[in-house]
Amino acid sequence: MKITCLNLSLQIASIRQELEKAMGKTIEHCTFCLGPDVIDFEQQFARFCNVQHAVAVNSGTSALHLALRLLCIGPGDEVITTPYTFASTSWAISYMGARPVYVDIEDSTFNIDAAQVEKAITPKTKAILPVHLYGLPCSLSHLLKVASAHSLPLVEDAAQAHGGIYRGRKVGSFGTLSCFSFHPAKNLGAFGEGGAILTNDATLAARARSLREHGTKQRYYHNEIGYNYRMEGLQAAVLCVKLKHLTAWIKGRRRVAELYSQMLADVPLRLPIEPQGCRSAWHLYTIRHPKRDQLKKFLLQQGIECSIHYPRPLHLQQCYTPLGYRVGDFPVAERASVECLSLPIYPELTGEQIEFVCSQIRHFFLG
Repeated sequence: MKITCLNLSLQIASIRQELEKAMGKTIEHCTFCLGPDVIDFEQQFARFCNVQHAVAVNSGTSALHLALRLLCIGPGDEVITTPYTFASTSWAISYMGARPVYVDIEDSTFNIDAAQVEKAITPKTKAILPVHLYGLPCSLSHLLKVASAHSLPLVEDAAQAHGGIYRGRKVGSFGTLSCFSFHPAKNLGAFGEGGAILTNDATLAARARSLREHGTKQRYYHNEIGYNYRMEGLQAAVLCVKLKHLTAWIKGRRRVAELYSQMLADVPLRLPIEPQGCRSAWHLYTIRHPKRDQLKKFLLQQGIECSIHYPRPLHLQQCYTPLGYRVGDFPVAERASVECLSLPIYPELTGEQIEFVCSQIRHFFLG
């Protein structure tokens, strides 16, 4: 049995007619850069996340970059974030000439350890940038208290958490600004790159719209140096269609996660959890064990694709050597990087396929 980590062809097949109809209208109207499809998606996604404003851009990385630009972060400033996530989170800080200041992660959730954040605050700290890793909301209540006590903005990196819920509210609705990615592999993915900034601040939203389009409010009149971060109309058309199905897809991912957790309960693995008050979007189902590499090799031999997210924490990446971090500075993140393995998870996985994955894992450990 061949089981891929992700199978977008199954998702596309289920909504192909809707997609072709939506994209056909965009092609007919020739609205390829911004335009009515982008406006429509912004309004729908803002309602989905229960925020006032969504500003669509060309990638999640661009969204993060713009968010820090909106907060006027610059050289000499510090932004507290996690060393255990995809590099884009730190890229945004570096793009602004600021310094990523890392805090270790929680051993149980892989998310930034909110209890350690306050200790990392200095007079140079200008923002806190947590990530809802693997789709699981981080400890927002604690982080918001720290941010408020120190008058710091909180920027949510929700690139993996479309539809995640924290204490009854969608992630992306808590921060001063929140950022999403619509990379094709995400729970809500475009047919290419895409991203969005969410906020309840009308002034920040208006400036974000200007900055994404070369710093203009009126064509050919540039108020400040901006960027070409516009979302394409075709991507917005795709996202409008997919957004209608996102809630059902997350329900399907939850089914897969629950089956994994039931079938692997007696296997000597550490399984992902949902702390009280959190509902993961289950972008990834990530297990951990010291024999991760051997398990991955075994599963690949059985035709089961699996992935490592992430094999080296950011504080140990070559590009960040100048920051001066060393092995042992963030031991929980470092241990996770050598133990974590993401299993296939998507709504279309069948019970038979899930049972096969679990049976092979059981065979590896229990014989």
